[in-house]
Amino acid sequence: MTAIAILLSVLSQFLLVCGQVLLRRAMKATPVRVGILAGGIVLLTGWFFLWLGLLADWDLSRLFPFEGLNPVLVALGAWLFLKERLGLTGWIGIGLISLGVALVTSA
Repeated sequence: MTAIAILLSVLSQFLLVCGQVLLRRAMKATPVRVGILAGGIVLLTGWFFLWLGLLADWDLSRLFPFEGLNPVLVALGAWLFLKERLGLTGWIGIGLISLGVALVTSA
């Protein structure tokens, strides 16, 4: 994969995670915050079309491991923006997943 493909793959996962975090924040608010909800939907739409573009141009075997970043980024996003707690095993899991993605995409 080229550097641009890797960058776009990471960007697509970032859009997915940001969209998910915004949706959770909007749905936990009382009443539901429509602006935040719309922002989450826009980010998830951006992820969807970027991901489709990547699927059209790159090998699935190289591209799909970036989906493994999703749990890592969701856990980090929840920790940073939603103030959720992450235990030691969570941090170890984040490290192992990240290492696995790096190994698979570099082969």
